[in-house]
Amino acid sequence: MPKEWNGVLEFAPEKYQEMYQRVYRATQVLTTEPEPEVAPTPKEVVWTRNKTKLYRYISDQPKKYKTPLLLVYALINKPYILDLTKGGSLIEYLVERGFDVYLLDWGTPGYEDRNMKLDDYIMDYIPRAVRKVLRKSKAEEVSILGYCMGGTITSAFAALHPELPIRNLIFMTSPFNFENSGSYGPMLDERYFDINKVVETLGVIPPEMIDFGNKMINPMGTNFGPLISLVERADNEKFIKSFKLLRKWLNDGILFPGEAYRQWIRDFYQNNKLIKGEMVIRGKKVKLENIKANVLNLAGVNDLIAPPHQVEALMNVISSKDKEFKVLPVGHTSITFGSQATKITYPTIADWLEERSN
Repeated sequence: MPKEWNGVLEFAPEKYQEMYQRVYRATQVLTTEPEPEVAPTPKEVVWTRNKTKLYRYISDQPKKYKTPLLLVYALINKPYILDLTKGGSLIEYLVERGFDVYLLDWGTPGYEDRNMKLDDYIMDYIPRAVRKVLRKSKAEEVSILGYCMGGTITSAFAALHPELPIRNLIFMTSPFNFENSGSYGPMLDERYFDINKVVETLGVIPPEMIDFGNKMINPMGTNFGPLISLVERADNEKFIKSFKLLRKWLNDGILFPGEAYRQWIRDFYQNNKLIKGEMVIRGKKVKLENIKANVLNLAGVNDLIAPPHQVEALMNVISSKDKEFKVLPVGHTSITFGSQATKITYPTIADWLEERSN
């Protein structure tokens, strides 16, 4: 410990010395310690388009199930939240359970991608990735898991591509009904938030802007809560490891293509077109009733970004005969990383898929 800290401890009352030591340890974590390594599960690139890569995860053990699983993430942050660390990775867990797992990684867009629309992801990228997965795995059907916004756009994709052999769909904290979107409603109200001016001014949306908006849902909890927890639990190395992993991911944001962002805010949050059946993608109306695949729809009881009522709304409009909605004791991020994720989320997904993948 530096001399100046020793001096503080020398004159500090004994009851405060432990607190000073925890503050010092927290300061180390925030300022001097290296970032943790992430995405440990071995993988190979099997297809690329623009910045996007399709990964297949490698395992020495034979695949137990015929139906491959494609993971589709949001256009916000990076998808390694699904493969954060050994023992805390949904991807690692599914691979070890014997599934043939693929991940669609959108990459890191630049200013040159400002004209990318949701239409491009839904009509070009996801369909081609699905076809590549089917060819690579030599399977006749595919399962798809969409997390957060990735699930929302996956629902539109599935509705618009009934010709593709989609056997199972899993949605994880994905919003579908935006009528009552909590704090996002007033923040993104078209009377105060001019989405056209934002996109025309910026071209691409900086991750700091999106992160700030998410934190404003619970500003005290999201800005100061983690730091308070870090000081209080600075002597818990397991907690510090998790803190550093999540901090790295949360601060590792990416640019959001402007045209796609315009659609996301205008068509979903401001006009709620998806659940109303009014959304049009490249001239085609998105009809969620076209979804007939088996569906597992997961929400988190503590999720402030996609509360359960926004997630559950999908169940009333799809045509699937085998469909299940579950609310898990997790939040938007803890559904995929943390003790509750490993104990509850991972087995829930794997057990459900196991029954429907052969």
